[in-house]
Amino acid sequence: MSRVAVAVIGAGAIGRAHCETIRRSESCRLAAIAEPAAAGKTYAESLGVPWYADARDLLGIMKPDAAIIATPNATHREFAIACIERGIVALVEKPIASTLADAAAIAAASERAGVAVLVGHHRRHNPITRRARSLIAEGALGRLTSATVLATFYKPADYFEVAWRREPGGGPVLINLIHEIDLVRHLCGEIASVQAVVSNAVRGFDVEDSAAILLRLAGGALVTLSLSDTAASPWSWDLASGESLNYPPQPAAVQTHFLSGTEGALALPTLDYWHYSSAKSWFAPISRDSVGVERGDPYLAQIDHLARVVRGSEAPLITARDGMLTLRATMAVHKAAKTGQIVRPDQEMEL
Repeated sequence: MSRVAVAVIGAGAIGRAHCETIRRSESCRLAAIAEPAAAGKTYAESLGVPWYADARDLLGIMKPDAAIIATPNATHREFAIACIERGIVALVEKPIASTLADAAAIAAASERAGVAVLVGHHRRHNPITRRARSLIAEGALGRLTSATVLATFYKPADYFEVAWRREPGGGPVLINLIHEIDLVRHLCGEIASVQAVVSNAVRGFDVEDSAAILLRLAGGALVTLSLSDTAASPWSWDLASGESLNYPPQPAAVQTHFLSGTEGALALPTLDYWHYSSAKSWFAPISRDSVGVERGDPYLAQIDHLARVVRGSEAPLITARDGMLTLRATMAVHKAAKTGQIVRPDQEMEL
């Protein structure tokens, strides 16, 4: 079977990471790169693939099987719809768009044309996530009652030399917390309401550096999330899961996500499963089992999934509409923090 031809639109850091992943894939091949900067041409030449300054030219001339959109968020709508109109399956990097209106337009166009759009929330492809989701579906936790998520890490000073990272929209809520929101939705269910407090007390930028969030899920469970990009801490999925070689290995197992239910509890990413072997009581001994799972590269799994979607053997794990719901719940955090009110994402469109 021939490999799926994938074009990458946007050759910044994320786009280049996708290019390297495609080159490792046995199901896809890198067909072309679109990047207006001169460095993009040099990079494409180094990989031996065609380069286009304008993505519209790439899509019109080449018509690849699929395209990865790794451009600034505000351009996602334009390029995603251009792909849809040409019948090209698109993988849009997260967030799906910079506004809910743009996200809704992408979702509507995808559904109307019957052309798949995937969103790059890669954690869904992690074997740890897949195993946790299957345990929950099998009833290992019973009815979910509560969850706690820790996302505390330290971004160095040079990270903020890029101006937009010091401005509203460039903080850890939209850059980092959106991954946690998507994981909560994927594992635990839809988010019914959001409360939040944010702070910029450490760095003093116009954007938050820390946040505390309380979610009520549709099933009644409560989820607390602690977020900070100014904490000298190991408690973040990126550091603890080992899914990216960009981060150093941890000296000891670290847990960042804690899910509790009426029949058991689960800690991630270690997949420690806690449960009673006899009567359920805090006076009784509780057992811990380590759930085995073979580790894998979620970025590579995402690319291989893209190939199967193109071939029609799988439906998207996260559709454009699903990505829109994750964006909506994440934007609700900012609105809840700004207003001091409880925000219901399902009653909001433009937050």
